[in-house]
Amino acid sequence: MTTSVPANTAEDELDEPSFPVHFVSDLLKAFVKAVRAHQLYLPNNPMHARSLEAVRDAFAAIWKHTDELDIQVVETQIKWEGRVVLDEGERTSDNMAWLLYKDGIRELKMLKGFETEELGTFFNLLQAVRKATDEDDDLLTLMWEREFTTLQYRYVDLTAETGPGVESMERAEQKEKILSPAQVEAGLESTTSSLAKLDEFDATLYFLDDGEVEYLHQEIKREFSTDLRPAVIASLLDTFETQKDPTVREEICGLLDYFLLILLSTAQYRNAAYLLRESGVTANRATDLLEPQKQRLTQLGELMSDPKPLGQLLQALEDSPLRAPQMELDELFGILQPRALETILGWIGRSNNPQLKMLLEAAASRLASSNSAELIRLIGSDDEAVVLEAIRRAAALKSPAAVPALGKMLTVGEADMRGAAVTALTEIGSPGAMQMLERALVDEDREVRIIAVRALGARNARASLPRIEAAIKGKELRDSNLTEKMAFFEAFGLLSGDAGVPLLDGILHAKGFMGKRDDSEFRACAAMALGKINTPKATDSLNRAAGEKDVIVRNAVSRAIRGSGT
Repeated sequence: MTTSVPANTAEDELDEPSFPVHFVSDLLKAFVKAVRAHQLYLPNNPMHARSLEAVRDAFAAIWKHTDELDIQVVETQIKWEGRVVLDEGERTSDNMAWLLYKDGIRELKMLKGFETEELGTFFNLLQAVRKATDEDDDLLTLMWEREFTTLQYRYVDLTAETGPGVESMERAEQKEKILSPAQVEAGLESTTSSLAKLDEFDATLYFLDDGEVEYLHQEIKREFSTDLRPAVIASLLDTFETQKDPTVREEICGLLDYFLLILLSTAQYRNAAYLLRESGVTANRATDLLEPQKQRLTQLGELMSDPKPLGQLLQALEDSPLRAPQMELDELFGILQPRALETILGWIGRSNNPQLKMLLEAAASRLASSNSAELIRLIGSDDEAVVLEAIRRAAALKSPAAVPALGKMLTVGEADMRGAAVTALTEIGSPGAMQMLERALVDEDREVRIIAVRALGARNARASLPRIEAAIKGKELRDSNLTEKMAFFEAFGLLSGDAGVPLLDGILHAKGFMGKRDDSEFRACAAMALGKINTPKATDSLNRAAGEKDVIVRNAVSRAIRGSGT
């Protein structure tokens, strides 16, 4: 149905809308996206069908409020009940409002059922107009020939329309006057000629103003800076999903394999991560997929987690002076599988590149936190670098599940690994971890024993008190250095309370055969332990030793009294 309308109509004062405006806005946004999808994709592409379905859903929401929808076209805008519901700004063929306006369409009325019967036909007409030449029919003519039943429209006669519209300007131009030979010989010149003359542009270097030149510069820059690789990957995977021919799918799998190698070799890590991630999604979503083809897609992601290719990638990152942006590598490391944890932990200890180590630390923390079983397995690895990093990762995560493996390391590992295990157990701090730490009190390495006893004292692990007391009473501690003696005595003081005063008092005050007192360092350590107990009984014992003649013991007593006083 077509109706000719005047070129200009008065705009009435706006009333409350018939229903919320956002329903119409959402419909037109979906409409524009669908028009562009019809332009970009073939009819058998899933995006083609999805865009149509989105428009139909938007229409369904409209039909809950009305049976017909009237919209008005005003150059680059579309209005509904006087309100702008779509404004795309530029006068281009991508602007649906301008596409309608320039061919004279001023109002569209869509009736219920339009989305199921004639929507696709209308999209095809819009596409035809976009590609039309000057000799082809305009949109108004095409719509008139189609004879829509659920789409009505109003138009204006462009030859009669006033104002500076593009069509009316072209029709209003006066034709060039043709002069007679006599007039040409007389030197007469038509004043209404539409031909451009060079002298009219003598003062202008370019035919575009500054704003238009800047716009072209920005568009060219945007076009050349656009990364087309993700679009190529998406197109390949879309084709893989829609084309069920095994030969086609096998060929696409080969292209993806080759493409992945190219992306990794050119440091396009974000695009490589996108390819691996979307390949996994497609493998789980595609229908009628043969098992070998599914394995080809899923193995792309698994390949990156294998020790050999991952090691080669890390070696390239280590040796190359060029560094990819951190965000891109984060995305690539984010898709690694649990079995990549061993390779990553090994490289953390070997890498001399601070930036790479930081990325590997983040990847290791992510994998270890979500795969504790793999982390525990690696604590027992044959690679010392992997073991040390796995122990540190368990300490950072405070993982109680790692306690048995750390306890085993205290009996089979080298000194540095046993020390790292003691530190990790201290960080974990669970009752089981404290119980494992007691084994380290008799470790053959002095540093391991010191770390363990200090941790037990600081964690108030009273269950370890008998072993610490046995060490104080034993002979081996007397033969050790001062640092270890102080560590054991301080832990004993922190854990024993008043019950430990008699033992410490005996060491501090007792005299041996012929009045000979105990070792000065041992007595000084006992005084420091009494200061840690800090009870009246402990203070009384210290006061009785305040006049001690031995300088080492007297100084220790003085510090202990000052410490207990504070």
